[in-house]
Amino acid sequence: MEREKELLKLINVLRQTARTAMHGELTGDDKGAARFCAEKFNRVLARLKQIDESVSTVFEPLAADSSLTVTAMACRQLAAYYDDELGPSARFRHAYGLAFDPKTFKDFWHKSGREIEDLGEFIRESIAEWTRHRHHQPKDKREPQEGAKP
Repeated sequence: MEREKELLKLINVLRQTARTAMHGELTGDDKGAARFCAEKFNRVLARLKQIDESVSTVFEPLAADSSLTVTAMACRQLAAYYDDELGPSARFRHAYGLAFDPKTFKDFWHKSGREIEDLGEFIRESIAEWTRHRHHQPKDKREPQEGAKP
């Protein structure tokens, strides 16, 4: 269980680094941001190699002068490497709350939903959970669906 918790933390760092790198690319941030993001990727990769040796057969450290775009792509690919193992909950841990709580959705949007791709993935990955939750509610607690007979 500790391994899974650490993997989740590392994957979160990768996703945040990818967002930071893309934001820097879009806003024309300086070389310091590119160097920082590449270094962060390399540190996470080094730790993942300690935890999971198989990752070293697919991923290599980035050069210190890698562009922000390259670093963002590398972060997303490395995070994607663990998607099957960690599942969709690793991406959006509070998915159910977002469907019903406007404040939680607003927090999500400010922290990680700025990229439309992230929002689309969130919706696709959450539909099954929302449906599963709805089917487990007692029928008298469900809202009547449009066109349904009472």
